[in-house]
Amino acid sequence: MNRKTLVLPAVIGLLAPVLTACGGSDSGSDGGDAIVVGTTDRFTASKDAPAPLDPAYAYDVGTWNILRQTVQTLMIQPRGEGDPVPEAAQKCGFTDNGNERYACTLRDGLKFADGDPVTASDVKYSIDRARSLKADSGVFALLSTIDTVETQGERDVIFHLKTADATFPYKLSTPVAGIVDPDDYPKNKLRDGFDLEGSGPYTLKADVENDELVRAEFTRNPDYKGNLKVNNDKIDMVSFKDADAMGEALDKGDIDLMTRTMSPEQIRKLSGDADTGVDLVEMPGLEIRYLGFNTDAPAVESKAVRQAMAQVVNRSELVSKVYGSQAEPLYSLVPASVTGHSNSFFNKYGDANVTKARSLLNQANITTPVKLTLHYTTDHYGPATKKEFEVLRDQLNSSGLFDVGIKGTPWDTFRPAEKKGEYDVYGMGWFPDFPDADNFLAPFLDRDNTLGSPYDNSQIRSTLIPESRREADRLSASSSLTDIQDIVASDVPVLPLWQGKQYVAARDDITGTAYALNSASTLQLWELGRGVSG
Repeated sequence: MNRKTLVLPAVIGLLAPVLTACGGSDSGSDGGDAIVVGTTDRFTASKDAPAPLDPAYAYDVGTWNILRQTVQTLMIQPRGEGDPVPEAAQKCGFTDNGNERYACTLRDGLKFADGDPVTASDVKYSIDRARSLKADSGVFALLSTIDTVETQGERDVIFHLKTADATFPYKLSTPVAGIVDPDDYPKNKLRDGFDLEGSGPYTLKADVENDELVRAEFTRNPDYKGNLKVNNDKIDMVSFKDADAMGEALDKGDIDLMTRTMSPEQIRKLSGDADTGVDLVEMPGLEIRYLGFNTDAPAVESKAVRQAMAQVVNRSELVSKVYGSQAEPLYSLVPASVTGHSNSFFNKYGDANVTKARSLLNQANITTPVKLTLHYTTDHYGPATKKEFEVLRDQLNSSGLFDVGIKGTPWDTFRPAEKKGEYDVYGMGWFPDFPDADNFLAPFLDRDNTLGSPYDNSQIRSTLIPESRREADRLSASSSLTDIQDIVASDVPVLPLWQGKQYVAARDDITGTAYALNSASTLQLWELGRGVSG
């Protein structure tokens, strides 16, 4: 058959998938051989990160995509996007008018994979454990609005919040709120290595070599009770060293599907080739890329330096040279399709302008050229990252205002160094924990932020973030959200660059690919099945 591309149209803040090709059908069949999924995500246990799969520690899209298959949460983001729906819970909801008391009732008969019952006390233990461990990944900050967790009987859990938080149901859908068995997860320390048990749709067998997970075998959990329909019995996820190796495996039939991260060249090739037996699925995404700053570092502690960089960087040129139609320039931390987005950086700086940047530096008595190193990770955000930083370097240096070098480092070294403040300027990506503007702002700007950033704006933390969370109607929160984005554009603790689409490539007998990823890049392996090649 001819290769078919599925383009899924977006609506404001939501996805509306349309199934139009055999590779995107929902008519998967149960059973059969394992479906093999390729990824370039690397999963390493190291001295700095010995517990990569502990829900109280894990905080990147790769490890979360393992946890979401295995560790159940009270709530889950629905198949077609929208507000979270009950998963391990039978029902959940706010029980007061102020969005400060949230109650859930567990489904009857829930079991962990080893047969132990799942109770309300297990939920409380799991949440309290993540909050008390305060892992240096910063993931516990998602639970920061919780004051206390109360249980009533075996199935009822009540969350008392410190302040109103309309986004709390979303937070209960993230893996940090995953329910773990107290017998397997110690209260006062993280669980090292790759052992993982839960009550989710699959159990995990980890194939580990040299402290690195190379293959994750997901087997359907016969005792699973939840909101999800599981369309297969077994999925094998294989980690590849790079996109080329993953693509070769798909071509040879060693894998059935490849996901993040494909190279721009692979996507262009699949978009143009016919009769390959492979379907490419393109869908809107909420992935963003940005530069982060250690605002205490002498080279960039002056706001004028960061503002000058914002004035020089040409996002349109960057996207055109590196990603083409696969990405779009971004002028805020909040993507354009998310309610509450404001083009704050464009409103303040307009198009790239060296003259304006020079004026900013002169007014602050900054000696030029400003010498900087831009740090990036070589193996986490895809093979185009190096080229992206070469373009950024050249843009800054051609202005005559900067003397910039670039340095690439593997993720397992890069991330700990960034958290320790060892980099003045560094490149990062963000895949949202949930599709709400709050999750593109608070993780970078609030206390205990995921970057370990020293930047502290009291108006954002004490007034604007709490104000925005009081509004159950997220459109009503736009005023507070816009104010936050405007402050970020002025102070530039981070510099947004672009937002990207997302892709899956699969052999044409694989069904359910239209739902293999949601807008937050959550991998939904339960959607995949085998059908008849069309």
